[in-house]
Amino acid sequence: MEYEILEKLIYGIKKPHLYLKINVDSNIEKIEIHIDKNVKIIDTSKNENEILIDMDLPSNIKKVEVYIVGQGHSISIYNKRYDYMVRTLKILSKPFRMLWDRISFFVRPIKKAIKIAWTRHHFLIPPHRIKRYIKSLNQNYKHPMPTNLLNPESTKEYNIWLNQQNHKIVDLSFKYKPLISIIIPVYNASPTDLELCIQSALNQTYLNFEICISDDNSTQQETKDVLKKYENNDKVKINYRNKNGMISKNMNSAIEISSGDFIGFLDNDDLLDKNALYYIVKELNSNKKLDLIYTDEDKIDENGKYCEPNFKTDWAPDTLLSMNYICHFTVIRRKVLEKVGLFRSEYDGAQDYDLFLRVTEVTTAISHIPKILYHWRKSPNSTAAESGNKNYAREAGKKALGAALKRRKISAEVRYDERTPFYIINYKVIKEPKISIIIPTKDCKDILEKCINSIYEKTKYKNYEIVIVDNNSEKEETLEYLQKVQEEHENIRIIKDNGKFNYSRINNDAIKQTKCDYVMLLNNDTEVLTEGWLTTMVGYAMQKHIGCVGAKLLYPDYTVQHAGVILGLGGVASHAYIGAHRDDLGYLGRLSVPYDYSANTAACLLVSRKKFDEVDGLDENLEVAYNDIDFNIKLLEKGYYNVTLQQVELIHYESKSRGFDTTPEKKKRFEQEIKYMMDKWQYQIKNDKFYNKNFSKKAWFQLERRK
Repeated sequence: MEYEILEKLIYGIKKPHLYLKINVDSNIEKIEIHIDKNVKIIDTSKNENEILIDMDLPSNIKKVEVYIVGQGHSISIYNKRYDYMVRTLKILSKPFRMLWDRISFFVRPIKKAIKIAWTRHHFLIPPHRIKRYIKSLNQNYKHPMPTNLLNPESTKEYNIWLNQQNHKIVDLSFKYKPLISIIIPVYNASPTDLELCIQSALNQTYLNFEICISDDNSTQQETKDVLKKYENNDKVKINYRNKNGMISKNMNSAIEISSGDFIGFLDNDDLLDKNALYYIVKELNSNKKLDLIYTDEDKIDENGKYCEPNFKTDWAPDTLLSMNYICHFTVIRRKVLEKVGLFRSEYDGAQDYDLFLRVTEVTTAISHIPKILYHWRKSPNSTAAESGNKNYAREAGKKALGAALKRRKISAEVRYDERTPFYIINYKVIKEPKISIIIPTKDCKDILEKCINSIYEKTKYKNYEIVIVDNNSEKEETLEYLQKVQEEHENIRIIKDNGKFNYSRINNDAIKQTKCDYVMLLNNDTEVLTEGWLTTMVGYAMQKHIGCVGAKLLYPDYTVQHAGVILGLGGVASHAYIGAHRDDLGYLGRLSVPYDYSANTAACLLVSRKKFDEVDGLDENLEVAYNDIDFNIKLLEKGYYNVTLQQVELIHYESKSRGFDTTPEKKKRFEQEIKYMMDKWQYQIKNDKFYNKNFSKKAWFQLERRK
């Protein structure tokens, strides 16, 4: 029996009100609300996991207490005194809270600006950037972020969020109880850290486990003394190697003495959350066929503070080719491990990355638990301290990627990303398939001309055509340009479309008139910046598992307009990192290396013609908005993955031809399209697989302060 309090709030002076949002599992039968001596019962047996209590309370209330009931347990989860004295103090403190909020409103952006000025420039700000920063500061005042958001990259704010988590486990019974072996390789470990590590494994709430330790011929007696303490512990097996063999051989030695159905990996100075194995086994009880399960993780700094959380996506194959995002805590089925082989010494430093690449080649039974269940210690000799301080680890990772691509018979080059410790795959296009670039337009000759010119300047790819769909252009200069450009270029075609503007229909009709292998949907108000952009994008689109391929789009001031789409963000969906600086890295390199996202904007989107037809193209019920989001989701539902390439950049001037939705008619149509999407894709919008559920849906990659 398990529950988590998401929001808890009691408010109101004359008319008290209780607001409580709780996540519960199927074992919880009912919720009892005790209001003084009265009891109200809520039956949860037929409800969804999320229970909302939103109710008025008597004006003379003194106390409210909430219980969950199930499997013979009755547990108090919320207890609040709310008599007249409490309410009076609340009234008296209100002016002070309002004053503090007002001061914070002005101080917060200034603190952020000072931090940026110091960390990026040590206060020596280049003159050409001063104007941009002032503009950004003004934007923070005009459009302030919600005050309840917390930045996961701030140690202080992350720890506030961590301390507010109200997840409780009441009952630990499972039908399926596999034996899990926790593998700990040891070599000259800090005695204190090693003991804390072993204790964190021994303190698991799930009890069917064993700890398998292999010591790689440590030379420090203190390390051996710690291990001797556990030699008689029934849960612990220890192997002492006679010769140092480095990390892979040492881990393999630990695996060889294990007996578990599943193998989990724990470094000798890291900590495992006490409920880590509980959540692993809970996931296995929901799906016994799972072969690989991984969780979220964070780090422990030199002061013992939790920091740098890695809130991961669900299984994302292209993200894994950019970095080892799976990392810790990971549990793998023994049979799968034996099938692909154990750790390989030639990849020491990235031996786990090599293993994950091999395992994910033989199984898709992969699950992600979005909970911080592993704490990675930032010691001077650990890659947790700084990924860049172990060049051999980065080199080993590149080598592992190269070997994976070779096994998969994929012709590609692995290169280091210049701005992060991660990687970028450049797929080689040996035989160029035919690409049709579809560009709908109406007038705006100058912007269209800039788009066309940039394509010819930046495209090395040969086998493509440009199909310009003229949707009711009226200006003479536009009509003359269309005629001229068609005469000058053999690979440009003009299609006349005199119908009412419907983005989906216009593109669908144009594509039917092509004989291409791949389709590029491109807005007329874009300008290509990246040399070889089309070759790079089609290299990804040619991979069997990939659906849509998108790019990073920038505003004319070189701030980000699109870097992937997050479902449910601010409504149906929204672009990630709107307004971020071009040179920002993003959360864990999301503005620097390829990442799997749920969707990409159709302002620049490449997809194979076969996959386009497989999902019946764009939905013509969506005339203007969200047709691209709908198209991306349809591909996800077919089992494909949509990837955003941050190394490919275009400028997007946005809605130059059609304008914005400012008229009553356009607003009404927009509202109808929102409803259409919510009715059609409610579950997908609520549960974006590529956006961790711990993140806020009010702002990208931020946490929410609990009420």
